[in-house]
Amino acid sequence: MDKKLVRSWVLYDWGNSAFATTIMAAVLPIYYSEVAAKGLDSHLATSYWGYSQSIAVLIVAILAPVLGAISDYSSSKKKFLRFFAYMGMTASILLAFVGEGDYIFVSLLMIIGTIGFSGGNVFYDAFLPEIADRKEMDRVSAYGFAFGYIGGGILLAVNLLMIVKYDWFGFPDETSATRTAFVTVGLWWFIFSLPLFLKMKEEKNIQVNRNESYIQIGFKRVGNTFRSLGQYKQLLIFLLAFWMYNDGISTIIKMATIYGSEIGIGSNDLIAALLITQFVGIPCTFLFGWLSGKIHAKRLLTATLIIYTGIVILGYFMSTALHFYFLALCVGAVQGGAQALSRSIYGRMIPRNRHAEFYGFYGISSKFSAIFGPFIFALVGQLSGSSRLGIFSLIFFFIAGMVLLQFVNIEKGEKEANSIQ
Repeated sequence: MDKKLVRSWVLYDWGNSAFATTIMAAVLPIYYSEVAAKGLDSHLATSYWGYSQSIAVLIVAILAPVLGAISDYSSSKKKFLRFFAYMGMTASILLAFVGEGDYIFVSLLMIIGTIGFSGGNVFYDAFLPEIADRKEMDRVSAYGFAFGYIGGGILLAVNLLMIVKYDWFGFPDETSATRTAFVTVGLWWFIFSLPLFLKMKEEKNIQVNRNESYIQIGFKRVGNTFRSLGQYKQLLIFLLAFWMYNDGISTIIKMATIYGSEIGIGSNDLIAALLITQFVGIPCTFLFGWLSGKIHAKRLLTATLIIYTGIVILGYFMSTALHFYFLALCVGAVQGGAQALSRSIYGRMIPRNRHAEFYGFYGISSKFSAIFGPFIFALVGQLSGSSRLGIFSLIFFFIAGMVLLQFVNIEKGEKEANSIQ
């Protein structure tokens, strides 16, 4: 295993996690609610934010498997990663130009940025089996998420200080400081992507003559992959389980801050709580990486889903900043572990030489599933006039995911991946 290459791979997570923290989870949801959607009822602002999330991940879900198949065929994962990363960086910087009442423009930039962030992660994840052997994938995957927490958390802390103490930095008000924070996300992401862009040399496939475009080849390969999933039964069951519980996880990440804003928790408390999530997540994700060598990965993953179920129940009754701080602490304890374990379990059960293609399906599992949670959250909130029932509805996703996960045999799935060509 090339340690320098692993470090460059991890640094990309360090960089792009700033988008997940400052823009997706902490600062932009509050800016959207208090500035961009000013004049709208609070529950409508929350609903429109949820619909924007669903639109973004729907587009990514459609693109992900096709692009994964194309990148495998053309040995161009790095090119696609760069393209989507630059898209996300640009959208982040352009958020500096939005103001009061511009919720449609903000939604559009959020959709573009999310496509860049999530689309890039399809190809980033696909490099994991190339930089780490199967015995090391759990640990390396956990390191990626852990350093993502560190990188995203550091910039979020700086941004929080910029916004709360804006006069220290020479800004006239919080709004100007917030807009500058969006610019720092794009720059941070760019700087820490450079090591991977420069060092990663992907495996080259044998070139063959082709009479079809990459788009046609990509769609055909996606069709073949769908048909071949029946041969990998354990992988298929895991995908179904992942589809369910990931919907709940992604919805909590994207909707927690704007939900807290709706029920009256102050913006400084909201951002500070998200900062707690980041820095609690660092040691906890490393802990999960260490525990994965001592406790079966499925048991560890199940434990995280049990905790998430409790988080949803507590979220329904949440009413004070103290409650939000406690929930942030709980999420930080399990979020990175659940994501890292999911990525590595999946990586152990996919066939060799089809990494990006199958990680395209990992993308479609995570992105298609992530459509329904924010949409249901938004719809229930819009119909009921409050988002409390919306957050409670997420309990279904965690329970269904846990039940399906119990039918997965990881070791059998590895044998299936190695025996079927």
